[in-house]
Amino acid sequence: MKNNLEGKRVLVTGGTGMIGRYLVDKLLAKKCQVTVVSLDEPDGLPSEVNFVKLDLTILGNCMMACEGQEYVFNLIGIKGSPKMSRERPASFMVPMLMFNTAMMEAAMRCNIKWYLYTSSVGVYHPAEVFKEDDVWSTFPSDNDKHPGWAKRIGELQADAYKIQYGRDNISIVRPANVYGKWDNFDPANAMVIPSLINRVVSGERPLSVWGDGTPIRDFIYAGDCAEGMIHMVENGVTQPVNLGSGDGVSIKEIAETIIDAYDPTIEIEWDISKPKGDARRLMDTTRAESYGFKCRTSIAEGVKDTIGWFMENRDLYKKRNNYFTKGS
Repeated sequence: MKNNLEGKRVLVTGGTGMIGRYLVDKLLAKKCQVTVVSLDEPDGLPSEVNFVKLDLTILGNCMMACEGQEYVFNLIGIKGSPKMSRERPASFMVPMLMFNTAMMEAAMRCNIKWYLYTSSVGVYHPAEVFKEDDVWSTFPSDNDKHPGWAKRIGELQADAYKIQYGRDNISIVRPANVYGKWDNFDPANAMVIPSLINRVVSGERPLSVWGDGTPIRDFIYAGDCAEGMIHMVENGVTQPVNLGSGDGVSIKEIAETIIDAYDPTIEIEWDISKPKGDARRLMDTTRAESYGFKCRTSIAEGVKDTIGWFMENRDLYKKRNNYFTKGS
């Protein structure tokens, strides 16, 4: 089933977050009537967007948000590092279970034409390559088990509606490590790219990086991620789909790319006394490519764009100063 989003009424939950900002711009380019629901302040949202501040852990609020909408992109989530998920698991798991369950239920009750559910790389068991169909024969890693299981329950909920009601109108995407504008740049709790960018721009010399730089990870620029979400909805894809590069890049390459974009004279100090993590973690993007989607932004282009935005918006970033946010 193909979906034409041109001019349609579209709800984006978590639309003030990193991926949401890119998604909103792309939907506006399609002349969509966009409503964003979030608990965050709508700093910098385009004036054409209808912004509503609601707590989406409450079913009644979700019903209110979905009323009159044709499409829903559910991006709302808890943003934070693996360290935060280990130390504050209830703050990750409980809200995700509440708003994911309530939003999907509200969308089905309101007869939304199509719904996109944003899952996570955290649903996977540790492996060198993550393949979509392996999820239900394994368990999430101990490091990701609370947010991982919360996201898995959302996927299972979609399956339940299909079995009981024949509602086969839900796309499920599992993004890799996403980075870009509006990211969480807190060095203590952010993911590797935004953390290193903040520390480089803030003057850390030499730049200290954990491990030896050899681990390989899969990163996706937030603009590409948003494009992939739209692509899956427009093409009526109901299988879970990985959104990533499928190629991978080493932590050493990431650090060097950031330095080259900002100041090539900066030296890197590798702290091999610290853990370096798994040697290789990549997304299998065969399924996404079979549906016609492939990332277009190189790591060098994405990093340069992100550094430029961060340097121009540091005051706004400090004003928000909300490292533990709802919104992906």
